[in-house]
Amino acid sequence: MALKVRKNRSPEPPQTCNVGACMQVLGGAWTPNVIWYLGGGPRRFGELRRDIPAISAKMLSARLRALEEKGVVQRKVVATTPPSTEYALTELGQEYVPAIRAIAEVGARLKARAAATAQAA
Repeated sequence: MALKVRKNRSPEPPQTCNVGACMQVLGGAWTPNVIWYLGGGPRRFGELRRDIPAISAKMLSARLRALEEKGVVQRKVVATTPPSTEYALTELGQEYVPAIRAIAEVGARLKARAAATAQAA
């Protein structure tokens, strides 16, 4: 006997998928990490490199450039000797921080659950 196909009770999705639009920004490697650390305030390139030691300079530069193009990060050249560049989240970028924080909290709970399961075994 074949199973009956159930009707989807989810609300109708909008014409363009909002989740997809958000994930186009967050989907890049290291992007959530960059947004996370900029969520604490403006950072210079070298500071971000120290915050995320596993990222290469080339990848960090690419992520910052992509986020700037999407309006998530703003780049400001500070008139010092030598000149330095500071990166900060825009208003749009600040809106990502609670979402990333929520994902991090779920990840922590998943890790704790896996550790408890491994200990019980």
